[in-house]
Amino acid sequence: MIKKAFRNPWYWVPSLYLAEGLPYVVVMTVSVIMYKRLNLSNTEIALYTSWLYLPWVIKPLWSPVVDLLKTKRFWILLMQFFIGAGLAGVALTIPADNFIKYTLAFFWLLAFSSATNDIAADGFYMLALDDHQQAWFIGVRNTFYRIAFISGQGLLVIVAGQLEESTGDIPYSWMITFIILAGLFLLFLTYHIFILPHPPKDVVRNKEKYTNFISGYFKTFAAFFKKEKIFIIIIFILLYRFGEAQLVKLATPFLLDPKEVGGLALSTTQVGFVYGTVGIIALTIGGLLGGFAAAKQGLKFWIWWMLIAINIPDVVYIFLAYTQTSNFILINICVAIEQFGYGFGFTAFLIYLIYISEGKFKTSHYAIATGFMALGMMLPGMFSGWVQETIGYKHFFIWVLISTIPVFLITKFIPLDPEFGKIKASVNE
Repeated sequence: MIKKAFRNPWYWVPSLYLAEGLPYVVVMTVSVIMYKRLNLSNTEIALYTSWLYLPWVIKPLWSPVVDLLKTKRFWILLMQFFIGAGLAGVALTIPADNFIKYTLAFFWLLAFSSATNDIAADGFYMLALDDHQQAWFIGVRNTFYRIAFISGQGLLVIVAGQLEESTGDIPYSWMITFIILAGLFLLFLTYHIFILPHPPKDVVRNKEKYTNFISGYFKTFAAFFKKEKIFIIIIFILLYRFGEAQLVKLATPFLLDPKEVGGLALSTTQVGFVYGTVGIIALTIGGLLGGFAAAKQGLKFWIWWMLIAINIPDVVYIFLAYTQTSNFILINICVAIEQFGYGFGFTAFLIYLIYISEGKFKTSHYAIATGFMALGMMLPGMFSGWVQETIGYKHFFIWVLISTIPVFLITKFIPLDPEFGKIKASVNE
């Protein structure tokens, strides 16, 4: 096989970011729906699946390993192999008696492989493309990452729902769904073995660079924690999605649960359409508009409005819980409103993470900041299921709204340059 140093990015950027987004959405969202359909309690679902955030929380700690050992291309191919193996493992253990223990073990493999693949893929993107190409293809990569979310939360869940309806066997339906996913990653791996280029910059570090990198690794972390008002910044990062982190774990169980326990009694197929298709489209539109708004007038002008956008629309779930409406169009509208607000408000968060990462160690500090961001989703999610089962859906969604208050209080004290974000601001998530 001829090793090409350069190849048209259209051949590999779309597939690379489809392969990056799919395992993340499977771990974070599809696992919740699957476990709900396999009759786990909300307490169990929220606790177990929130632990799966851990690889993204500690990703900054082992990202240097990916940078130091082998090449980014090597890590991409290796992780895609493990992702495929993890998906196959989930599929094969769903019918087992102790399926919870076994499937969670494979979801852990999937989560760690996905987080590591994120590091390698993003690094490879920067090494394989020049500055002009990176800027030009940023929209392409983000589009296909979003398509991965629509495919995972939408099409994949719809397929599982159709299989449930046609076979009447829920475990079998989800087993087939994960076998399809595992086969897809076998195709990704095979395709990327032949198509991914071998950039001249993607080389193993020599001994001197290795030594310097290790010494600089600890200096990087120390520099982050010496930033002005770092304690307040960290609290802000942890609290920004405190309410949303609880809502996101119970949103799909609420849609699926029967009406006698407070849910809306939607089918798996309907949830795939509502949350995974309509919701993701609204989320994407909200994110784009948030980016345009921040670029025009700056983050300081918009941050309070974005705080309102990400938190106040949660009230639609209070409405849904109290009415338990069967109007499918109305349910879609409510979810779209909440997801649009989340997309618009999340933009401010990502721009702020860029802002606090400015300086000599920008890339590493952004990775550390996103680690705290993941921790802010993991911790509230862990106890959200217990809270819901203790007080019921109606009171739970009121509690979610109350949970948004702390971030409004802390935001007043965070450092923020009034000019940051204008025109040059760019959000790539």
